[in-house]
Amino acid sequence: MNGTNRPTLKGFRRFMQVVAIFVLGMVVGSVAYNVIYQTSYNTLWIQNKDLQIQLHQAEEDNKTLKKYSKRSTVIKEIKVTVEERDPPLDSLAVKEVMQQLHEELEVLRGRSIFEIDSDAKMTRTLLNKKIYAVRDKEYSIQIKTMLVSEGVLQVWVDMKPYVRS
Repeated sequence: MNGTNRPTLKGFRRFMQVVAIFVLGMVVGSVAYNVIYQTSYNTLWIQNKDLQIQLHQAEEDNKTLKKYSKRSTVIKEIKVTVEERDPPLDSLAVKEVMQQLHEELEVLRGRSIFEIDSDAKMTRTLLNKKIYAVRDKEYSIQIKTMLVSEGVLQVWVDMKPYVRS
C-alpha cells in the first residue's frame, strides 16, 4: 500500500468546480422560471380582473334593460372611457379606477335623458379632481365629456397620477 489510490487535491478541486457550476445553474434556472411564472400569473390576474368588471357591468346593464324596457328616454347603460396617456398608466390601476367611477355613476342609471343637464353638472362637480387610491398609489380624474345617446351614457375622463403638494 503505497498510497496511489488516495484522492488528489487537484481532483477534489475539479469536483468542487463541477458542483459549483451545477448549483449555479440550478439557481439561475429557478430565477428564470420564477420570472416567467410571475409574468404569466400577472397577465392572467389582469385578464381576470377585466372580465370581472365586464361581467359586473353586463349584469347591471341587464337589470336596467329589464327594468326600463318599456321606457326609451332613460339612461340604461353607462360606459366609462379613460383617455390614453403617454407614457401609459398601469392597466390594472386604470381598470380599478374605472370600476370605482362606474359604481359612483350608477346613481344616474334609470334617470331621464332629458334631465341629464342638471345631473351632469352635479356629477361633474362631485367627481371632478376626485382622488382614487389604487394599490398604494393615488390617481386623480377629470371628466372631459359626458354624452347620452340612445339610452347610453358615455363618460370620457382624463386620469393621471396624483402628486400631493
